[in-house]
Amino acid sequence: MSTSNKNSTGSSAAAGNAKESWSLDEHWPQLLASLANQLTESVSALQHQADLLLAKERISKLEHRVLSVPAERVKQAGITAQQIVRFYSGRIRQSHEKVDMAQLVEGVLQERKQELSILGIALRRKLKPLEVLIDPTVAHTFVNAVLDWGLPFGSRVDVRLDLNQWPQHTRLLMRVSNDGVPPSSAASPDNSSWMLIQQIAAAAGGIEVEREMNEEGVTFTALFARTVQAVDGISAVDLSDEQSSMFKSLAGTYVLTISPSLQIRADVRDALREIGISSDSVVDFRQARDAVKARMPNLIVVDSELKDEEFDAFQRDVLREVFELPFVEISPDDSSFDMSGFGEFSMAKVGRGNIREALGTAVMFELAKMM
Repeated sequence: MSTSNKNSTGSSAAAGNAKESWSLDEHWPQLLASLANQLTESVSALQHQADLLLAKERISKLEHRVLSVPAERVKQAGITAQQIVRFYSGRIRQSHEKVDMAQLVEGVLQERKQELSILGIALRRKLKPLEVLIDPTVAHTFVNAVLDWGLPFGSRVDVRLDLNQWPQHTRLLMRVSNDGVPPSSAASPDNSSWMLIQQIAAAAGGIEVEREMNEEGVTFTALFARTVQAVDGISAVDLSDEQSSMFKSLAGTYVLTISPSLQIRADVRDALREIGISSDSVVDFRQARDAVKARMPNLIVVDSELKDEEFDAFQRDVLREVFELPFVEISPDDSSFDMSGFGEFSMAKVGRGNIREALGTAVMFELAKMM
């Protein structure tokens, strides 16, 4: 009897210790995985029944669509939760390969083309061929998660893939603009898609992510440290007799000049004509806005006298429309000549007395950076 009581007491104590050692902090991955599995399984069953009802003509196509849209959203939430747990727990087996990120991003955009059309998303992209050492499936999941996070914030999406100047890492940049329309109720900076992005970046390694949010929308940036092949950057443009191919590439280029000075407008026009570029000129930003609406230029030359708050607003508006467009400033210093950096609002500068000699070089350099 005493032995039995002792064993019983010992078992109770062990059970008590086991109970005391349990905590949600330690077991939340299991909880999340369980909820995610229940969501995906239940929604799949619901979707199957809706499909059967449609096949038997018990519901209309519109009713089927009304049921399918929220069901798909719930299913996607469950899948995202499953992926978060897998990346967090290290249960994703990765095989790092050289992946052309431009092809991968374009592939994801094509896969979601119909969805973007239904949502009324205006999409633009500029993708340079850059290779990154990464697991292809992980990269595919990452790009999809980035889109899932950003799309609810606006209806105009710009996606760019290029080479960051320093450090020289492949950069994936997505800008979502809302055009003054309130974002979707699904827009949340710290939703499950953002958590998945963070987990992928941590698990894959070599990915640095950041975001910026304001009243106009959101900007997401990812830098891939494991860039294995990059397009050579252009450090200078040599205006020699070897430039025939460069001149050919300028065919169809159009420049808008903004200056109240008739002399500056004439000098800019003549300098651009010498390198085969057509241009128009206006005297202020009111006229410039009308000109841009009629035809978007490839580059804008602006008089430094006009660089004020109105110019800042004009530049922001233009860059929202085209995502990337170079500006060249005509400065009061007659002999100045400075190439731009690689920041979004960086500008080359050419002195008023140096327009005929230096503007062509500056313009060709700025346009070359866009190619």
